[in-house]
Amino acid sequence: MKTQPFLKLMFVSMVALLVLTAASPAVGAADKVRVFVEFAPGSKGAVQNLLSNSGADFHYTFDSLNSFVVTLPSRALNGLAQNPNIIGIEEDVPRYPILSNPYKGSFAPLADSTGPNGQTIPFGVDAVQARDVWDVNRDGTFDTNAPTGNGKTVCIIDSGYYQDHEDLKTASGTSQVDDNWARDGLGHGTHVAGTIAGLNNGVGVVGVAPNVSLFIVKFFNDSGSATLASDLIAATQSCDSNGADVISMSLGGSRSNKREERAFNQLNNAGILSVAAAGNDGNTAFSYPASYSSVMSVAALDSNKAIANFSQQNSQVEIAAPGVGVLSTVPFINANTLAVDGTNYQVNHIEFSANGTATGNLEDGGLCNSVGSWSGAVVLCVRGAISFYDKVSNVQSGGGVAAIVYNNEPGNFFGTLGDGNSSTIVALSLSQEDGQFLVANNLGATASLTSTFSQPDSGYEAWDGTSMATPHVSAVAALLWSAFPSATNDEIRTAMTSTAVDLGAAGRDNVFGYGLVQAKAALDALNGNGGGGGGGGGDNTAPTVTIKSPSDGAAIASGTSITFEGSASDAEDGNRSSSIVWTSSIDGNLGTGASVSAVLTVGTHTITASVTDNGNLTATDSISVTVNGSTGGGTLVVSVTTDQANYGKGDTV
Repeated sequence: MKTQPFLKLMFVSMVALLVLTAASPAVGAADKVRVFVEFAPGSKGAVQNLLSNSGADFHYTFDSLNSFVVTLPSRALNGLAQNPNIIGIEEDVPRYPILSNPYKGSFAPLADSTGPNGQTIPFGVDAVQARDVWDVNRDGTFDTNAPTGNGKTVCIIDSGYYQDHEDLKTASGTSQVDDNWARDGLGHGTHVAGTIAGLNNGVGVVGVAPNVSLFIVKFFNDSGSATLASDLIAATQSCDSNGADVISMSLGGSRSNKREERAFNQLNNAGILSVAAAGNDGNTAFSYPASYSSVMSVAALDSNKAIANFSQQNSQVEIAAPGVGVLSTVPFINANTLAVDGTNYQVNHIEFSANGTATGNLEDGGLCNSVGSWSGAVVLCVRGAISFYDKVSNVQSGGGVAAIVYNNEPGNFFGTLGDGNSSTIVALSLSQEDGQFLVANNLGATASLTSTFSQPDSGYEAWDGTSMATPHVSAVAALLWSAFPSATNDEIRTAMTSTAVDLGAAGRDNVFGYGLVQAKAALDALNGNGGGGGGGGGDNTAPTVTIKSPSDGAAIASGTSITFEGSASDAEDGNRSSSIVWTSSIDGNLGTGASVSAVLTVGTHTITASVTDNGNLTATDSISVTVNGSTGGGTLVVSVTTDQANYGKGDTV
């Protein structure tokens, strides 16, 4: 992962003390910071004037969050901290595309199939039971009255959408980065879209919910540069105002933001289901927005239902879907060939190397960790020890006409020379098995290769990533909703989690969440429960839950801890009080149990207690609590990114 230089500002609100420390040298406008500034109810105008007088540049006004997003001199923060009309100041943290991961092993064996109309059925479509919903007899046409996503809208927040692709539908959208949402220079958004809604037209691939409507928010530019949490909030508001039922986000960042979390809580309360990638770092760290409780966090599986080695594993992972070797639409065609002694080999282009053709005698360069005498040769290099860029540069400097880097573990891989690097010769990647065979049997033989790239064009590629898993879940949600249009987002979510194929420890675990999402099983659960949330049915009765304390309409002072108490029971399962989940419409999850205590943000909260029985039936009770005054003591940490690097396709973020 690329690192970002940043500054950390420590703001202590109780005494309005500002402490500034530098984690790296100041770069550019390092004396300015971009932050959320939350104003007290009724003080919007006063705070706006104060910020203007402080030299602030305004980016957004979020009335639903009582917040401005501004860039202002860091020296102004101390004065703002002491103003009674300002409730809080928080960093506007970065958000990145969660891109295909080329560095951690090879694809699992693919299980794509060919449908009767000639188009390819990506393995993920059947893995999530999509055709079991709309093409049970596998004749290539939709079954009569089958749900296909029709009448529902998925909003994709990503890098745009190649509207002229032969296998994609007409959509609508908006762009936050340029004037054309229907162009995708990165390809990430177009790949996501094909998994969701690739047309059932006998061409290319088919998506999980082929008839769903799409609204596109172009959020990343062609190089995949980082954006910010405030931009994501604005993007979700575009989704909301354009009728989205599901928001699909193959993006994330390592740091949370309380205002962003509140925005997703508000979307959830408005009935929208948000789905996001768990992250590609292969560790237990949280990624946001996926790790907010109001967002479904999606892990990635290969075609054997094993967890991908890059998939994040943590307590917020909720569900899993195919995310290794996922074949889908891209806005370009990248064609690569290698022939030696009449045999063709499967190769991949190494990103940022040249395109073109080359012919020469095949030579063994070993690790290619120094410049050799390779004039006119096609040089085989084994992966390892030094970077791809250094290997290719050494071949180029030694007179080689092309470099072929073969893997140092089974299978092939996708490589990159890295942002800002390039070569004048073609570089391709090859599997370990094929590379070792050529070294043993074909040195000195004539090797011919080609690498061509055409964009924009209607292409198809298999990519890895939790980014590729996320659209499977988003599309399954749309399928279910098109069958049960009156269902709530919570009912759709519960139907998916309660019927997922359990792949890890019994129940939810940190690796797979509840397991592999299953469209047909979730649809059956909704049918058995009258559309009221997957599972249940039969003689199972719903539980009951009651908030005992405090009373509805309670008012408290800010900075004061308030205790919530409740009771819950179920005819089949007995006392369920310890399973009560407490949430706030502003602050999100407050805890679990018969009693929880929390300090709430200033404002009027709807506090909800919910409990789900073993038959997956849920009961809720709610009260209203108003918190008055300004915030009390505590420490707010503001980390400010001063230099955002570009993240191109093939980088790991």
